[in-house]
Amino acid sequence: MTSPAPQEEAVYMAKLAEQAERYEEMVDFMNKVAKLNYELSVEERNLLSVAYKNKIGARRASWRIITSIQQKEESKGNTQRVEKIKTYKIKVEDELREICSSILQILNDNLLPHSESNESKVFYYKMKGDYHRYLAEFSSADEKKAAADNALADYTSASNIANELAPTHPIRLGLALNFSVFY
Repeated sequence: MTSPAPQEEAVYMAKLAEQAERYEEMVDFMNKVAKLNYELSVEERNLLSVAYKNKIGARRASWRIITSIQQKEESKGNTQRVEKIKTYKIKVEDELREICSSILQILNDNLLPHSESNESKVFYYKMKGDYHRYLAEFSSADEKKAAADNALADYTSASNIANELAPTHPIRLGLALNFSVFY
């Protein structure tokens, strides 16, 4: 019996990690697949997207909760707690920034250069727009503007290519929804 190809093994392990709700490891397995530099299948694209969405989703929720608690403590005038909260929030923001940077680098370096189908291109540009939008959510000043500008450029690129897909194509509809959330 021959051993499975590295790509097959990583996809299998990503599915196992998903079932076990171990999204950090799912991201690691799908990063291995993405870095093999070929056009991913629909299943592989979706696994990559689910892995990162779950990994970042928990931290986005944490950031929103921490921000809400910070606002309550500020309204009470509790400066000691506010300082502790700010320090903790920076930790979460650094994690968010690292996750966004990781997927954006993979999209730019490994996935978009090897995408041939319009469906793949729209999917990846939409992902880029999403992760730039996430960066804009917690960033401030120049970093926020740069992230928002990048999100707009990515969503626009995706929309231009999406015109080649059927109006009812699920990826085109998902793009329209996320682009509208951005605005």
